[in-house]
Amino acid sequence: MTDDETEYIPDDPSLRERFDDFTDRVEDAAIQAEFETGEREETVEEAKSHALVRAGRMTLGFLTVIVGIIALPLPGPGWLIIAGGLTILSKDVAWADRALRYIRRRIPGIPEDGKIPRSQKITIAVITLAAVSASLWWSFGR
Repeated sequence: MTDDETEYIPDDPSLRERFDDFTDRVEDAAIQAEFETGEREETVEEAKSHALVRAGRMTLGFLTVIVGIIALPLPGPGWLIIAGGLTILSKDVAWADRALRYIRRRIPGIPEDGKIPRSQKITIAVITLAAVSASLWWSFGR
């Protein structure tokens, strides 16, 4: 360092201290939100754990929607992937739940509430099991 160069020491807290303060405030807000809207956690540790689960679920949902958007111009089920991502997000994000209800209303054969009847689920499971069994038999059992 030369004589005319002086070291600048800021009067405000360092960037690291501001970042630590920011993360503490975000953590406190997340814990408070879990206590108010979560599954009525009894301890701070339970609230932290549930907040992490919620953040992970939201991250997975957003990534799934992004993959679906990328898959739209490509061959494959882009809309189905987007619907799957919205399903994941709908547990935590109100706009995703509204978008999912809109999509379900537009698909024929799905009831207004979006719930698939148990009989249809059983039929889907039986047909899937039969197709997988036939495929395995065709591949290995002949």
